[in-house]
Amino acid sequence: MAPTDETAPPREGLPGPRRVSTRLASLAPSATLAVDARAKALKAAGEDIIGFGAGEPDFPTPEVIVEAAAAACRDPKNHRYTPTGGLPELREAIASKTARDSGLVVDASQVLVTNGGKQAIYNAFQALLDPGDEVLIPAPYWTTYPEAAALAGGVPVAVPTEESRGFHVTVEALEAARTPATKVLVFVSPSNPTGAVLARAEVEAVGRWAADHGIWVLADEIYEHLTYGGRQSFSLPVVAPEVGDRWVVVNGVAKTYAMTGWRVGWMIGPPDVVSAATNFQSQVTSNVGNVSQRAALAALTGDLSAVAAMREAFDRRRMTIHRMLNDCTGVSCVEPEGAFYAFPSVAGLLGRKLGGRPVSTSTDLAELCIEEAKVAVVPGEAFGAPGYLRLSYALGDEDLVEGVSRLATLFDTAE
Repeated sequence: MAPTDETAPPREGLPGPRRVSTRLASLAPSATLAVDARAKALKAAGEDIIGFGAGEPDFPTPEVIVEAAAAACRDPKNHRYTPTGGLPELREAIASKTARDSGLVVDASQVLVTNGGKQAIYNAFQALLDPGDEVLIPAPYWTTYPEAAALAGGVPVAVPTEESRGFHVTVEALEAARTPATKVLVFVSPSNPTGAVLARAEVEAVGRWAADHGIWVLADEIYEHLTYGGRQSFSLPVVAPEVGDRWVVVNGVAKTYAMTGWRVGWMIGPPDVVSAATNFQSQVTSNVGNVSQRAALAALTGDLSAVAAMREAFDRRRMTIHRMLNDCTGVSCVEPEGAFYAFPSVAGLLGRKLGGRPVSTSTDLAELCIEEAKVAVVPGEAFGAPGYLRLSYALGDEDLVEGVSRLATLFDTAE
């Protein structure tokens, strides 16, 4: 058999065939998932690893939700396809929950159920962006936003925020980044990775700015119920109605109900955008798993007692990790206002030696943390913020204290 293009050796002086598309060859892996996978692999190999990498609650999914899923498994109607957009009753429940929790009133037809929040973001960008459209993304940012925008042909543009202002994005910074090619603003409050929660007046100002310039807003509201110290999350389309119908809201059950593994998210938006995204999803994944949809339905039609208990634990851990990190050599940490992440600056450790080893970047430091302290953290480079680390405090109180104590011991060796 003659060799194919893929198996034949390259001819003299010519490059070999490209095996992976340029688009995917340039795609960065999820740094947070990579850190979590490495920590779990080391644990499985017998290492005493404490992981601050994963952004998932350490609580089990509430039992009433699990029971609803178990019952769904036994019902043959859940063994078949559902509409691409999701179970009609789940879409209705999402619309009702959205009105209840944020005041955003939408029709069920404006809801697309997706395989987690990531697919909702990806679908939204696919529906909104043409090649060359710019997407403003306040930094530090969650690792997926720029990659999903780029996969849709967009051009991600990082908008800097300041630690001295609690990483709150400002209209001035947005305006400085705006160009004639700007199409979409990614708006996140509470924020991953910084924990920033913008006040109502700040959200209103950002919304007015977007409206004034005809810019779409992609609002990620996945952490809406995780705010502390009397702070509150505000849905931008609600408090800034000037944006009209140029908005998409993404959300899911993962963080509120400790359901990261169930993979149920959604996007909400104007009918034409949701219709386009639904058509796209029909060719990519079709419907979300029916059992997971039934579990999500039970979650959304139940009460919020489970999240109240989790929020109390997260608040306690938030204060503990904030205090302990600020007591560490070379570290300063802004108090997180929401979500379940601390985002400390480690600038005071860079350019020094720890345990006799030079540390030039926060990536170097994260590597040293897992090797020497057996603590997994995510370097700030993954979030567009070199010189920082992200630590999720969605882990047990004892592990949290032990993990930060190990870091403190390592950082005390700085010279």
